[in-house]
Amino acid sequence: MNVIKKEAMETSAEAQRQRKVTSTHAGSLTSSSNVKESKMVGFDDVQLQLLDWLTGGNRNRQIIPIVGMGGIGKTTLARHIFEHALVKEHFDIRAWTTISQTYNVREALREVLHQVSGDLRSDLSENELGEKLYKYLCGKRYIIILDDMWSVEVWDKMRFFFPDYNHGSRVIVTTRLSNLATELTNSNRIGMRFLDDVCSWTLFSKTVFGDEVFPLQLEEIGKKIVGKCKGLPLSIAVIGGLLAKSELTLEYWEHIEKNLSSIVNSENDEYCLMLLKLSYDNLPPYLKPCFLYMGMFEEDERIKVSKLMRLWVSEGFLKPIINKSSKTIANEYLKELVDRNLILVHELGKLGNIRYCKMHDLLRDLSFQEAEKQRFYYVLGQHCPRGINSQRRIVIPRSTSDKTARDALETMSRARSFICDGDTVSQLPDFRFLRTLSTYKYSGEYLDENVFQLVNLRYLSARFREGFQIPSSISLLWNLHTLIVSCRGKRTAPVEIWKMHQLKHVEFVYENMYLPDPPSGHSDVIMENLETLNGVIDFNLNEEVVKRIPNIKKLEIIITDKVMDRDRVKCLSYLQCLSKLESLSCFSDYGSEDKYLQSISFPHSLKKLSLHCGYFFHLEEILEKIGSLPLLQKLKLLFGQFATRSWEIGEGQFPSLKYLSLNFCRDMECWTLEGTCLPRLEQLHLEDMESLEEFPSEIGEIPTLKSVVLLNCSESMGLSLKKIVDEQEKLQGDPSIHVLVESDNVSQQLQTLATPNFRVVKGSLM
Repeated sequence: MNVIKKEAMETSAEAQRQRKVTSTHAGSLTSSSNVKESKMVGFDDVQLQLLDWLTGGNRNRQIIPIVGMGGIGKTTLARHIFEHALVKEHFDIRAWTTISQTYNVREALREVLHQVSGDLRSDLSENELGEKLYKYLCGKRYIIILDDMWSVEVWDKMRFFFPDYNHGSRVIVTTRLSNLATELTNSNRIGMRFLDDVCSWTLFSKTVFGDEVFPLQLEEIGKKIVGKCKGLPLSIAVIGGLLAKSELTLEYWEHIEKNLSSIVNSENDEYCLMLLKLSYDNLPPYLKPCFLYMGMFEEDERIKVSKLMRLWVSEGFLKPIINKSSKTIANEYLKELVDRNLILVHELGKLGNIRYCKMHDLLRDLSFQEAEKQRFYYVLGQHCPRGINSQRRIVIPRSTSDKTARDALETMSRARSFICDGDTVSQLPDFRFLRTLSTYKYSGEYLDENVFQLVNLRYLSARFREGFQIPSSISLLWNLHTLIVSCRGKRTAPVEIWKMHQLKHVEFVYENMYLPDPPSGHSDVIMENLETLNGVIDFNLNEEVVKRIPNIKKLEIIITDKVMDRDRVKCLSYLQCLSKLESLSCFSDYGSEDKYLQSISFPHSLKKLSLHCGYFFHLEEILEKIGSLPLLQKLKLLFGQFATRSWEIGEGQFPSLKYLSLNFCRDMECWTLEGTCLPRLEQLHLEDMESLEEFPSEIGEIPTLKSVVLLNCSESMGLSLKKIVDEQEKLQGDPSIHVLVESDNVSQQLQTLATPNFRVVKGSLM
């Protein structure tokens, strides 16, 4: 027994060592900027009080406001509570939505409904969304966070859709308005206070130096700087972010302190803005336009990072660096702004990359004010002022009326950028200098074909009418590098698109598009810059096409059930010739695509793969090929079947895989792992894998595995996974795997086994 105990302890120690090593080498962008959480210092007592109110004995639905000025930590506290293990265990359903000043009740209800049920439908009215939400919440104990509320009218419109059946449900509201909190409830409320000197210093130290020792020679000047921040967490975080990226010299810190001393305005919001402006003033020149550009987005908007970076490129903000791509440079700029706490990481991808970012309201206000002073861009309000024709960047928010927008457009002939978040007009004037045109996101009308005559365009994202065909004149857009087209109905792109060698990113969204074969006689035109090609139907890959797109990195193709000739059926074998391809998504209908997929061959450069297979496609035929890919980090499989009813992952397969998702893959009854396969797996997601009865015990021996999600899988799978978690707890004291088991048919036995690390949810949580 002593020998066994000794071996178990050695195994546990080795596993912990490997986890530390793995977390140290987590990729180019998985730095502190990506994964760092907002630091909450000095509010332990407030958090305990809030947890007591949330999980206490009161069975009625309660509203709990968190009140305080901008930047004082309301959202940070709510986020910590939302992710707290006790809250996850206590409530059946958790959901979060941001309201903001320019609120939209329908969008808020849609966001909550999506989180509680997975329903993404956008064609429902406000009442229909509310009724559907009410039905999902009935009989469940829920917690809803309504972040950044400015008007009680929002709650008056939403309250009827949050049922109160004495289950102990809670609604947390964060707001800057004390009178609003009083209108919402006359009982429990949290009033956020400024940090005291000790907590302010702790937060500042962690922000600047992390866990390192604070240099003795900088302590005195550091405390003076912290004192000027007046206990406001956002100010401390932003100033700390500035100093963390700057010279660690006494002279520089004294310079910062001197500038802080010149800010004498005592009005809190204005004072905070002036304090934050110091961080903007000290930005390197190449980062200032990137920061100012953030003010163009709507308040509290989730900003898609890939879109943001492409806009930065089209606006010419990126400073060229030898041997670095524009995407790499843009990633470095974003990372630096995040490290300075000027941009917030909102959502990470499965591999740790930043997918969405946001801005704090005060920092957005600062960006907006500075941009206005410098005439960096112009945001059109409800009136069209004189002199607008001299503006270079025009932003039309959703709140601007159609008539005002149409009137303003007539006088914007010198504009270089046109960003429209509302319903745009269909006909644009002669924007002969226009370089950036983005109207796709919220556009309710359709853009006319004349946009394809704007020869200086670099970035075009627009929605077009049903039946629209891209004209052959698109080849006149000789400088276009991003093309995003949305229209109903399957259409064919013009053959002239193959002549546009400047194109970097091409996306056909909504109903996708056919791409014709390259024209004969123009084999000398190589699209050497093309990196992204999404939404192409029945892409006819062949030797000629492969030569035209040698540097493609991301490819999304859709396979239909139309009959193809013998040569075309084998076209997916040419994928292996795309030596730079990193991300491949392949979606197929039911039918003849089985033959289409059987010939598929993958390049060794592949890092992300998503396959939507036919219902009867034999997965064994393709999984052996996939398992040998040396760089593959993310794999998603949808549909298909295991004809042998088993999946055996052999020794050394999937050497780099971090994320594995199996959805509706039929008939897999047995799953075995051999040797050192899946050595870097971090996340495992299984959905509707009802035939699989038991988890392979070797899963618990993968040192890097952090989370497992089971959605609508068999009861026995959940029980076998619980045994693995319990075994880890015996060996290590604290299991490294966090598990979520969710199903409409969760038994009472499985629910009694729930712990903070093994969550069991009956019904839909996602």
